[in-house]
Order: sequence, then C-alpha cells, then structure tokens
Amino acid sequence: MIIAKDMIVNDGIRAREVRLIGKDGEQIGVISTKEALVKAEEANLDLVLVAPNGKPPVARIMDYGKYRYELQKKEREARKNQKVVNIKEVRLSPTIDDHDFETKLRNARKFLTKGDKVKVSIRFRGRAITHKEIGREVLERLAKETSDIAAIESNAKMDGRSMFIMLAPKAEK
Repeated sequence: MIIAKDMIVNDGIRAREVRLIGKDGEQIGVISTKEALVKAEEANLDLVLVAPNGKPPVARIMDYGKYRYELQKKEREARKNQKVVNIKEVRLSPTIDDHDFETKLRNARKFLTKGDKVKVSIRFRGRAITHKEIGREVLERLAKETSDIAAIESNAKMDGRSMFIMLAPKAEK
C-alpha cells in the first residue's frame, strides 16, 4: 500500500467499486476494486486512484513509479526556469547632496538592470519627520530618474520613522 502526496495506490483504495481506465486510456467501466486490482496485477502495473471524489471513484491502471518520476522531472524543469527576484535596499536621507544622490541612483540602476526589485527608503531623524514632503520629493526624484528601466510598484508610504517606495524592473519586450 502506497499513499503518496495525493494519490492512493493499490491496496490503499477503500472504495467498494471504481470506474476503471485501462493502461492505454480506454474506459473499462464500473467494476469492483478487487477485480480492478487483479487486472492491474495481470498487466504488471499499479491501480492508482485519480479522482477519489467521483461517484464511483475513478481509478487508472498505470506504472506509478514512472508517473512519479515524470512528475518530479517536470517539477525540476519548472524550478530551473523560474527567476528568483531579490529585493535590494537603497537608503537615502531627506537632506542628501547631489553627488551622494547620483551614487545611490547608480546603485539602484545597477540592481534594476540585474532584475532585482529595489526598495528605496528614507530614514527621518529627529525633527526631520515634520517635513515629510522633502523626503517624498527625494523619493519621487529617484523614481523619475529610473523611470526608463523601472516601474513604481508601490508609491511612497510611511513606516514608523521611515518612508519607502518600491521599484520593479520593467519587463523586457
């Protein structure tokens, strides 16, 4: 008896009768589970419950080991093709000077061209928090400077004493 992720196999099938599908996909019909197990053993294959919620449940004669192998192969292929998106952070200050701004802008552009998302944040210290509009202007300036390669994912938001904006790289066409 094998019970996999969501498949019930051979002796694990508890239904009295099942709708059986043959090894080549042909409909055999509704038969007792014992008969279906005998047919599967004659074909030297497994009886796999593919639709346990059906009335009656649907079982199929197949090579379960081969089926599991194919599924794992597909999962590996899908994992290989997926892109991991990292979030990089660039920290600014509301009173940032032009040269420092250019340096931070260069870093943000580098991250965006690599395909990473960028979280640009401004930390307000002391009384600077009373002038949030200055911080918002700095964030919007950086967003405007990177608008050719990045799209604004979320607008400027406050989080405690810091304000941040999320930039995502534009999809290449």
